[in-house]
Amino acid sequence: MIVVDTNILSYLLLPTPHSELVDTIFRTDPEWAAPILWASEFRNVLIHYLRKEIITLEKALHLQENAEAIITAFHIPSPRILALVQESTCSAYDCEFVALASQLAIPLVTEDQKILREFPAISLSINGFLDRFLH
Repeated sequence: MIVVDTNILSYLLLPTPHSELVDTIFRTDPEWAAPILWASEFRNVLIHYLRKEIITLEKALHLQENAEAIITAFHIPSPRILALVQESTCSAYDCEFVALASQLAIPLVTEDQKILREFPAISLSINGFLDRFLH
């Protein structure tokens, strides 16, 4: 199991330059976790695609359903999140993902450079994950 941030999930389900690599990550480890917050963040991604008329409402609903089947969501206690916020310059949103990875003692896969820089012990980039687990 790995923790993924909302962008990684988006790269899996929507066509992006990262999609092929993220698909490899999913085939390598299909058990994905995220804090409950992920669903609202993913809906915001879908709204962006809807408003730009890249996808239809029907497609957005289908993507949300697929995402919900992939992600196991966890509640994260506020004290842990706030402690991480205090020791970093990351947002509370980002620290939810870090806190979950820490709580479960598993990697957080992200392309967020601030998270990768400030939490290198728990976070991996897409390429970092692939290098560690496929080579």
